Amino acid sequence: MADKPVLYGFDGSTYVRTVRMVLADKGIDYDQVPVNVLEGEPRQPEHLARHPFGKVPVLDIDGLRIRETDAICRYLEDIAPEPALTPKDAKARARMNEAIGLIGSYGYGALVGVAGYHLFPDLIGGQDEDARKQAIADSKTLLQLLMDNGDGAKWLAGDAPTLADYFLGPILFYVSLTPDADAVMSVPGVKEWFEAMQSLETFAKTEPDLG
Repeated sequence: MADKPVLYGFDGSTYVRTVRMVLADKGIDYDQVPVNVLEGEPRQPEHLARHPFGKVPVLDIDGLRIRETDAICRYLEDIAPEPALTPKDAKARARMNEAIGLIGSYGYGALVGVAGYHLFPDLIGGQDEDARKQAIADSKTLLQLLMDNGDGAKWLAGDAPTLADYFLGPILFYVSLTPDADAVMSVPGVKEWFEAMQSLETFAKTEPDLG
């Protein structure tokens, strides 16, 4: 493996964007090898050798090959603890960990279901109106739970952004581009949270080129 970290994955992936945000925050220089999900590249033999389940991102760093966004981000936190993206307080850290789990288990599919209906229907199996309505409902349920857990804080786990915010922001970005944005973001606190997210330098500089 190269001495310089290598990130495999294309900028349009929300999970790749999460890792890119963390790398930018930590000031870690890296090379990137695009692996385009929309063109089926993760299922090609070259990438399956890196990740046998055909997922992105994959990060080669320090002689390690790390798969899965959560594992990558936590390793980056360990080797470059400043600026901190994990709360020191145990309760806040539990909220962050729960939020990441909820987003991965319930939020990603629902939010991508909403965004995909409008932006990339082929990736989600076509436009299904019933599935769209269910995705909106599930997205709102997830966001309501995250806002309730935040208990009025500016960010998902307190007064400073954490890895949880970096997981949600790139997904909600795609929803914000759709006609269903207002419906999904009607949950109290979500619009304010997303405005704060958009103000982060690393969020702005990692926005994918959709041209």
